[in-house]
Amino acid sequence: MIKTTNRKILIYITFLVGLLGCSDTFNGELIFVEPERKDSFNFPYLLYIPDQISKGSTVHIIVEPNNSGFANDDIQKHIEKAKRVATKDFYIGNYVAQNLKIPLLVPVFPRPKTEWKIYTHALDRDVMVQKGNSLERIDEQLIEMFNDARLKLKDKNIDTEEEFLITGFSASGTFANRFTIIHPDRILAVAAGGINGLLMLPLEDLHGMELKYPLGTSDMKEFVNKDFQKELFIKTPQFYYMGARNDNDAVPYDDAFDPNEREIIYSLLGKGMYLERWSNCMKIYMDNSVNAIIKVFDNIGHEQPEIIKKEIVEFFRMNIDKKENLHNK
Repeated sequence: MIKTTNRKILIYITFLVGLLGCSDTFNGELIFVEPERKDSFNFPYLLYIPDQISKGSTVHIIVEPNNSGFANDDIQKHIEKAKRVATKDFYIGNYVAQNLKIPLLVPVFPRPKTEWKIYTHALDRDVMVQKGNSLERIDEQLIEMFNDARLKLKDKNIDTEEEFLITGFSASGTFANRFTIIHPDRILAVAAGGINGLLMLPLEDLHGMELKYPLGTSDMKEFVNKDFQKELFIKTPQFYYMGARNDNDAVPYDDAFDPNEREIIYSLLGKGMYLERWSNCMKIYMDNSVNAIIKVFDNIGHEQPEIIKKEIVEFFRMNIDKKENLHNK
């Protein structure tokens, strides 16, 4: 992996009064980490540590991939948006972190305007096939950020689990779903929503049609260098949701899917997000015994209101408790 930066190590920012957002304030510490030459990640990340975090037991880290909502060649623009994700309880990752008193990691992956088809924030095919540049294997870069964050937390007497929680909404929700298929061994549980009525399928083909990444797993090994861990993915606790009034569909757009991918989606799963595409994805996950809760919330659009965030907190809490109970047996 090519290294592209040799900047200062850390900037510690402790916030007493938060930025503008869903809450007027938040209590905790925000650490901005820039990569050094020795690191195996090429971009910064943010680590939010809420007040009253437990230092007497091992905690899980939650990851929310950054989703700027725009393409821009200025990395500072993406840093600014990632800071909002890390510090506002409008966003699910911060909401979960504050309610469960666990650390939150938000990477700052760029979404370049000059290479607008490389949709990093959705972990699309264009970014996964990158070689010999700073965008190569951003999925593995995220794991290296996680490993680095664990060391930073250890220095603060906060012990963390080897598996992490991952969440996201819209493009970052798609990222979370795809990342979980690639790395189910790293994920305790995933919760993601607003994802175009489309889930990556744990299949190599459907109705005789090959499903290449990111539609399915037929060629995934070619660029992740390992077989699809289907049995482990099936067992991973998952929570996916859409709002019934959500009309935000990325499938028709060329930055999210190429024409061939779009044709396959429409042919196999349908054009309509709900009665066709989402229903078909739900059935495929059920038929393959995936450990997933898949829901539609009435009277909700492309948004993540508190009713959904509360369900996600309880979903993560339940799976953390299950893991702890297994350890205690």
